[in-house]
Amino acid sequence: MDPVQFFAASRLVIVAGKGGVGKTTVTATLARAASRHGLSTLIVEVEGKSGLSSMFGEAPFAYDEVVLAEADEATRVAEIRARTLTPDDALLEYLGDKGMNRISKRLVNTGALDMVATAVPGIRDILVLGKVKQLERGTSADLLILDAPAAGHAITFLQSARGLADAVRVGPINAQARDVLDLLGDAERCQVMLVTLPEETPVNELVETAFNLEDRVGVSLGPVVVNGMYPSLPGLGTDPAVAAKEAATTLRRGEAGSLAEASAFRRERMALQAQQVARLAEQLPLDQLHLPYLFDAELGPAQLDQLADALLAAIGGLPDLVGSGRPPA
Repeated sequence: MDPVQFFAASRLVIVAGKGGVGKTTVTATLARAASRHGLSTLIVEVEGKSGLSSMFGEAPFAYDEVVLAEADEATRVAEIRARTLTPDDALLEYLGDKGMNRISKRLVNTGALDMVATAVPGIRDILVLGKVKQLERGTSADLLILDAPAAGHAITFLQSARGLADAVRVGPINAQARDVLDLLGDAERCQVMLVTLPEETPVNELVETAFNLEDRVGVSLGPVVVNGMYPSLPGLGTDPAVAAKEAATTLRRGEAGSLAEASAFRRERMALQAQQVARLAEQLPLDQLHLPYLFDAELGPAQLDQLADALLAAIGGLPDLVGSGRPPA
């Protein structure tokens, strides 16, 4: 599949997954890959302190938009921007747009918003999703990527609009909830990209999350990103002593045994990962995009480019007609 076609499938991509599977890394990788094909991107995070800015070599950001990566006309690389959304800031902006700045500040300063959130479950989430909907409609970016909460909260986060639409039948809250439901239910405007590791528990949770999102939220699911795949190494099964002889070198005492143990461990891990990937494909018929495990303590721009290369190669292997989501029945 052509990457531009892939990234143009939905204007909003919601990246979700269990905590610790690397969904923020995938968010950054998606943005980098899209920008390299000339698509400007706005990243929206809702939990904060994700380390997203450091992957681009930039300072932490807040509610106001910042540029994480400048556009480069010579190479046709597009701009990447980012911002954090919080319920309090979203409410302040909403009321400010309505000419109620004094009331909005009093609501936040007195803690009244916390009281409202307790009385009306889901109101915080709908404030954030309402702002995301506004950005999807009005932002100048070609692609909007939402780094969603961890899997358990992601379901309630995305389900908040349906709950509020049912609970509050009239008024601006109902209208906001209905608009968000329209966004989430339109595959051309929004899709969810789930992230997992090739391990038993993350795969189990991803499968459960996928069916819950489809059944309870009604969103379209894009390809699954399997993060942290051990790359295949040529000659991994070769005896170290034989390899040393062929290379016309010698090994110190104990090195052959250590290398053999390391090779066996790596092959065992790769076999376990392959089993989990196959099990995921059997239980969840979605296309898969594999990203390699990087043996780096920290991820920066160089590692992000490496992951973007792998992602674009994986996208290139997707079929042109199906591309993403569930295969046609």
